[in-house]
This record gives sequence, C-alpha cells and structure tokens, in this order.
Amino acid sequence: MNGMAALFLLQLSTQDGSTASRSIVALIMGSDPVTKAVLGLLIVLSLLSWAIMFSKWRTFSSVESSGARFVAEFERARGIDDAMLMAQRANPSPFTVVFLRAVQFLNDTKPALGATPERTARLSGSQVEALRLVLDSQSGREREALGRFIPWLATVGSVSPLIGLFGTVLGVIEAFEGIATKGSGNIGAVAPGIATALIATAAALAVAIPAAFAYNVFAARLNRFDNELEGFGSELVALMVREGRI
Repeated sequence: MNGMAALFLLQLSTQDGSTASRSIVALIMGSDPVTKAVLGLLIVLSLLSWAIMFSKWRTFSSVESSGARFVAEFERARGIDDAMLMAQRANPSPFTVVFLRAVQFLNDTKPALGATPERTARLSGSQVEALRLVLDSQSGREREALGRFIPWLATVGSVSPLIGLFGTVLGVIEAFEGIATKGSGNIGAVAPGIATALIATAAALAVAIPAAFAYNVFAARLNRFDNELEGFGSELVALMVREGRI
C-alpha cells in the first residue's frame, strides 16, 4: 500500500508539474506582442551571458594553468638565456608574451653604461625605467585581452532587471485592461496579467543573478592575474640584475 501511495503521489506531482508548465507556456503565448518581445530579449541576453561565462571560464583555466607552469620553471632559471629556452618550450601565455617582449627590448637597446673590468655593459637607470614601462604596457594589453567581454556580464546583470520591470509593468497594465473589459475585479480578470508580470520578473532575475555573480568572479580572477603579471615583471627585472645586465 505504501508503494502504491508513493507511486500515486509521484504521478500526481508529475501531472501537476506538466500542467503548470503548459499553463506558463499558454500565458506567454497569450500575452501581448510587447511582453513576448521582452521575454525574447531576456532569452537572448541569457544566451549571451552564458556563452561569455563558458568562454571565459575555459580561457582563464588555460591561461592560469600554462602560466603557473612557466612561472614555476622561470623561478629556477639561471639566466635570461635559460629562461628563453623555457619560454620557447612552454605553451603560449601572457607570461611568455611579457617575457619575450622584455627580451626584444634588451636586444633592441644598446646599454648606456659601458663595460668595466668589474662588470659587463649594462642598462642605465633611465633604460631600466623604460623597460618597466614596456613591461607595464604589455601586461596591460594582455589583461585587456583576457578581460574582453567581461563587462558585458555586468551590463546584462544590471539591465536585465530593468527589462523585467518593464515586462512587469506591461503585465499589470494587462491586468487592469482585463478588469476594464470584464467590468469586474475578480481573480479571473486580473490573474492572467499578474501571472505574466511575475513571469517577466522571474525571467529577469534568472538572467541577472548568474551574470552578476559571474562578473564578480571573473573580475576578481582578472585582478589576481594582473597582480601576478606585475610580480612576474619584478622577478624578470631581478633576474636581469643577478645576471649583471642592470
């Protein structure tokens, strides 16, 4: 008996769920064209935000893993030439790009301080400052490339509730039109409009909440990545100091 009762309750809940789904679809199909356009726009924004989230999640995972491996090898390098071999073997990442940009600067810049019996030719203070600017500029470009499209998540998270509010207002207006048409304020007259308004509100929240959450997560990861690139630039300069190039 208990098994039969459980089976009956399961069938009842399934029927109730399918009935609710059909009623929601019927409400959406029976709404006015503007409300349908609002819901369609929310669907487009949702697909856009989820596409950005999956793309950025894959990009960050790849960059962080390859960058961590290269930085770990770089810390064991004995000199620029040794690190150059590591960069050529490593998977491309913003860290290898910054390193290769620094090597290019060294190759294109003639040391201002000539060689002495104690030391080889080395860069002057102004040249080191120029190297710092080059590293900061390249790091900024890499950060900008990695953070592309992330602001769209903030835009979706902030605009979607307003679009949903617009749909809610339209649903309330539809409810009042039902009252005016039927000449009565009973639940049958106002329920369709109110239900449509609540559907627009729920759809807007379903779009905005994941987008806002993902934006905060990716913004934090981007800031941490920026700090790691800055620290890598300092380690690169320190390696040049140890090698006697500065």
